[in-house]
Amino acid sequence: MIEVIGLSKKYGAKQVLKNIKIKFEEGIVCGIVGENGAGKTTLFRCIAGLEDYEGKIFSEINPLKNHLGFLQTEPYFFSKITGNEYLRLLCNARNKELKDIESKNIFDLPLNQYASTYSTGMKKKLALTAVLLQENNFFILDEPFNGVDIHSNIIITEIIHKLRELKKTVIISSHIFSTLSDNCDEIHLLKEGEFINKVTKGEFAKLESEMKEITIGDKIERLEIK
Repeated sequence: MIEVIGLSKKYGAKQVLKNIKIKFEEGIVCGIVGENGAGKTTLFRCIAGLEDYEGKIFSEINPLKNHLGFLQTEPYFFSKITGNEYLRLLCNARNKELKDIESKNIFDLPLNQYASTYSTGMKKKLALTAVLLQENNFFILDEPFNGVDIHSNIIITEIIHKLRELKKTVIISSHIFSTLSDNCDEIHLLKEGEFINKVTKGEFAKLESEMKEITIGDKIERLEIK
């Protein structure tokens, strides 16, 4: 469980997060949806301990950052580190011994190649593999399906289902609503740094309809496509 109470974040004069209050339960896959700039990634970085903030973040296992696997939208890799070395580095950070690495290379990545030369999708799959091998209790997956091929998306979906089965705390974001509705138990709508709505499975279709109405409005008609 992760509980966020009164979390606020500013960059200079810009208020990015405003008094956020939310609880992420174990065994529940929680989706965060919102337009670009709504504050999703900033919230994730605060939970992961990568940003200073006002407010409180609690978890039943501490320190949280030592038990959290954070898949960033654009994972960073040192220029001269291979995929193999990257996996070993992240496992060493959690004191986890990595055995039979090839059998765990489920995305068939070229592990002897420099990770910086990977495609966007390959980098994401390498970073995801690493945080899974760390045996974390909490997972934040920021746009895990973005830039990844359809076959890997199927695997990632099954990974998320397995994490739920193992009673992990899982938080994911996606700009593709269908990926959230397929994977999440609940979805929270973030707008301008505040959570304005929460829905569970039976209400996903209604939320998607409301989001389309807000986002699209009469924009298509105004374009006068011919």
